[in-house]
Amino acid sequence: AFLPAFVYSLKLSPLIEKISDHKDFKKLLRTRNNVLVLYSKSAAAAESSLRLLSSVAQEVKGRGTISWIDCSDTESRKLCKKMKVDPNSKEKGVELLHYKDGAFHTEYNRAVTLKSIVAFLKDPEGAPLWEEDPEAKDVVHVDSEKELRRLLKKEDKPLLMMFYAPWCGVCKRMMPSYQQAATELKGKYVLAGMNVYSAEFERIKEEYNVRGYPTICYFEKGKFLFHFENYGATAADIAEWLKNPQAPQPQAPETPWADEENVVYHLTDEDFDKFIKDHSSVLVMFHAPWCGHCKKMKPEYEKAAEFLHVANDSPGVLAAVDATVNKALAERYRISGFPTLKYFKDGEEKYTLPHLRTKKKIIDWLQNPEAPPPPEPAWEEKQTSVIHLAGEDFRESLKKKKHTLVMFYAPWCPHCKNAIPHFTTAAEVFKEDRKIAYAAVDCAKEQNHDLCKQEGVDGYPTFNYYNYGKFVEKYTGERGESGFTTFMRTLRERDHERVGKKKDEL
Repeated sequence: AFLPAFVYSLKLSPLIEKISDHKDFKKLLRTRNNVLVLYSKSAAAAESSLRLLSSVAQEVKGRGTISWIDCSDTESRKLCKKMKVDPNSKEKGVELLHYKDGAFHTEYNRAVTLKSIVAFLKDPEGAPLWEEDPEAKDVVHVDSEKELRRLLKKEDKPLLMMFYAPWCGVCKRMMPSYQQAATELKGKYVLAGMNVYSAEFERIKEEYNVRGYPTICYFEKGKFLFHFENYGATAADIAEWLKNPQAPQPQAPETPWADEENVVYHLTDEDFDKFIKDHSSVLVMFHAPWCGHCKKMKPEYEKAAEFLHVANDSPGVLAAVDATVNKALAERYRISGFPTLKYFKDGEEKYTLPHLRTKKKIIDWLQNPEAPPPPEPAWEEKQTSVIHLAGEDFRESLKKKKHTLVMFYAPWCPHCKNAIPHFTTAAEVFKEDRKIAYAAVDCAKEQNHDLCKQEGVDGYPTFNYYNYGKFVEKYTGERGESGFTTFMRTLRERDHERVGKKKDEL
């Protein structure tokens, strides 16, 4: 296509595809799944947008496509009419529209800056950047390690830095208070924010002990002193704390269940075997202090224990084992999730009972103990093309594959159960491709807790895409087979395009 002289002078990126024909446009939407189109009433009206988009195209190379349609010539006018776009009606004579997976997705209505457009194209479904919020104008937004070092070096005022991830719910809830405090305290204190979710910030996360989001650090004259940990804080709370900053007070430890007043027998590595021999019918709940499902079940279990305690002809007794303390027992009985209920008859382990969760079910079952229905084999026990990873081999395994989509899940989570068959089928589709892997990490396993935290998992399922072991982005597409396969197919198509281009150049 003929390009006006000024376009050459502004160094229009060759990555911007100028289109005027409807067939070419349809082909573009069919072969690319993430396209931002600049419609302009004339070439001159597009000038400043094209300057900016040339830089954007460079930043999103391989992940997003920028296209330009100049609606001023006859052929392009027909295309604009077909697409029902009229840039003449816009104040600046330009319109930016986004197309996803072959169809119109949304009008681009966020900040027209390099950073915002790049962030949008990397995650078109994602929330706007924090600095796009006009209420956050007094927060100092830091984008790079270099900027962070410069800020800490030059800033004399006390400084509070929120290290956050854009998807983090706790961060989002806290941001309004934080930005209000930034405005109210302006001139006395500096409140800053930095999105450190990306893998490039591993060094910073290590240095300031960022193990979850948000992590808020207090600095004086560039020196880190304390963490601020009141994530429910109001602007007034933040201001109050800054008057007298102090290290977080150690929280009063939760009273262990074994130390509470209850009629459940709490067993240990030392007395377990004797107790099981002395009682002919025992139901044992293996639990962990941090486990939410255990806490939910605890009152029901205690009520059942009280009922059995006073019953004239009791069908059994209820006991509990803290598996995080009594590790020998947890290992002996292969406890991998919580709560796990096991039934012992005459000193021998007889059944594992995943379905007993209420007082009524526990008592009814003890009165007539019978084998539970056979459990569905765990996902990792089935023969599939999904690679199941654990903390120690995670990074090394990923480094061997060019493209890996990892599903972080918990076996009890309903959304995970729905996604597993689709994810497994997608893995089957690509099983012959040695550069591709679909992997899974069970975050309910204790050995994976640190890994899941470190990879930013704050809900299930979470899908992360890695390139040779380096985190690139969160997958937020459809959770059906076609969503998982289209995502990977697009990556492979790009690989083949690049190889083709290299061959053409030779």
